[in-house]
Amino acid sequence: MTEAQDLSAFINKHKLPESYKDVVRKWFQPMAEAILIRQKKKGRPLIIGINGSQGSGKSTLADLLVSLLPQMADISVISLSIDDFYLTHEQREQLANEVHPLFQTRGVPGTHDITLALETLYDLTHQNRACKIPRFDKSHDNRYPIEQWHYVEASPQIIILEGWCVGAEAQSDEDLLNPLNTLEADEDDKCIWRRYANHKLRHDYQRLFSQIDLWVMLKAPSFACVFDWRLEQEEKLRQACKEQLLPCDRLMSADEITRFIMHYQRITEHTLTTLPHKVHFLFELDAKRNIIQLSTPLKLN
Repeated sequence: MTEAQDLSAFINKHKLPESYKDVVRKWFQPMAEAILIRQKKKGRPLIIGINGSQGSGKSTLADLLVSLLPQMADISVISLSIDDFYLTHEQREQLANEVHPLFQTRGVPGTHDITLALETLYDLTHQNRACKIPRFDKSHDNRYPIEQWHYVEASPQIIILEGWCVGAEAQSDEDLLNPLNTLEADEDDKCIWRRYANHKLRHDYQRLFSQIDLWVMLKAPSFACVFDWRLEQEEKLRQACKEQLLPCDRLMSADEITRFIMHYQRITEHTLTTLPHKVHFLFELDAKRNIIQLSTPLKLN
């Protein structure tokens, strides 16, 4: 199969417009070439971090690199999502009971098993042997049984870790005091939830992020776009469920999405301000998710 055929198959799989081919050639293929050069210089598995707010296209970009890089060089590539390292449902229930009820909702720092993520990265980069990769079943809000985890036979040359909070930094204690939205004001009036998440982000999560060699960011123009992008995702899921005659009862209404994304507003807005000058490839997006500019704040060495 030719590279063009592979790209067509990728576009069909992700239901992307034909114009995505031009996006790949203009924006992502040059980055892929630079990634391959960096990996060759490293002489060891290269870990790439991709940050992007919900709906920005980070998962699609990660999948694209998994498809594109092996076409360009004889290497193996694997993509991990920070979502696959969520605590189990039982663990998050315990966290909600012992710390704060808002931790029932997965996503914010504190709801991931960072030890498992670090162990997985260690196995992938240091053990040239079979390794199991965790998988999380969002439809049941729990991890898949271990026998259903991904199985990797040998260490890949490139490992991608993507997620909305990948690369995020903690705020000062003073910055946490004033609530940003009604969720924080009404449901975290004592600042317990956001202080705990901020503490985890300052310590445990930085241990994970320090493993990353090369940073990519898909930068939304503002947090306001997240609602529109998340609503669009939900509508696509609803249409897919109807086409496949699947139940749609777990999909969210516009009001539910509004409350849901409030969980992520603080860290997303902080990251939009603090991360752009700390990445190797900064793709700036418009409200329609079109790339309008690429810059390289950090130079590859």
